Amino acid sequence: MTGNNMDKQQEPADPIISVKNLNVSFNLRGQILHAIRGISLDIFRGESLAIVGESGSGKSVFCKTFMGLLDANGSLDSGEILYYPQPARGGVNLAKLKTDKDWLPYRGGAIAMVMQDPLTSLNPLKTVGFQITEAIEIHQKIKGRAAKEKAVSYLQDVGIAMPEKRFSQFPHEFSGGMRQRVVIAIAIACNPQLLICDEPTTALDVTIEAQILALIKGMKQKYRLTTLYITHDLGVVANVADRIVVMYAGDFVEIGTAEDIFYDPRHPYTWALLSSMPTNGTKGEDLFSIRGTPPNLFQQITGDAFAPRNPYALKIDFVRRPPLFQVSPTHFVRSWLEDPKAPKVEPPEIIRRKTHEQGC
Repeated sequence: MTGNNMDKQQEPADPIISVKNLNVSFNLRGQILHAIRGISLDIFRGESLAIVGESGSGKSVFCKTFMGLLDANGSLDSGEILYYPQPARGGVNLAKLKTDKDWLPYRGGAIAMVMQDPLTSLNPLKTVGFQITEAIEIHQKIKGRAAKEKAVSYLQDVGIAMPEKRFSQFPHEFSGGMRQRVVIAIAIACNPQLLICDEPTTALDVTIEAQILALIKGMKQKYRLTTLYITHDLGVVANVADRIVVMYAGDFVEIGTAEDIFYDPRHPYTWALLSSMPTNGTKGEDLFSIRGTPPNLFQQITGDAFAPRNPYALKIDFVRRPPLFQVSPTHFVRSWLEDPKAPKVEPPEIIRRKTHEQGC
């Protein structure tokens, strides 16, 4: 259903993860919150995919289902998460795994995650070297001196100066950017096929942010990883993502290559996100902000979830959920504006200007 091709310059690839009609909910004091609402997506082997959207849109919840990391009150109600260890081979339905023992072959070893706060991801009572070596011993079955040498090489790979010395130090002796590098080293030490990066640059300044993104991109190439970025900032993934998924209220509203999303966006929510980027602002004018608030996911959503905040909403948006219209082989949009019978609506001036500049 969703993007069945990678970047336009690349050949179609086999999926490493295939999600089908996934529904996830949380029980909060007897009330049911519908966090993920019937979404499907193929993640292709070797690609760099980004999922973007406002806080609370379901990005992290969606990706945590790949590792069985939902909170205790979370429930995977229906759907499949098929993981394919090898191309053109049978898939494993991760949605059916229940216990930590079931997850052991896949959590870390097949799919690893870099969390957004490295300080809370690291054990303050254990040295950095111990934490990397532990991952190597569990997932690569290497012990003793060989494991230590491997850990030092990972520290060197992620740009830590004097890795032999740093091996014996504790997380509080590292800066924020260095701790994030250590967390990446631990994830790589698990020897995964898919690396999930959950807001990996949130707590970092702009200079360090660029370095960390470049580092992840380099690790992807060196270790032949598939990478999945989770972020609320389209600017973060502009130079690292092959494909972008725009998420709103537990649903995917637009899927396309980076070029599709940045230079031919079709969904009004994508227009709003792009207009909100500081780089698209005009000197002397207020920055654009999306009016209203996201919907209450404790209540049933009728029609397009973005309709109450959408200045371009049609009457049907409040009645029926739009299907996923195909704009091109790589571009899909869940908006009634793509229906052949819909009135022609031009995107905001800031979007038209950006598209025109690209065309020039």
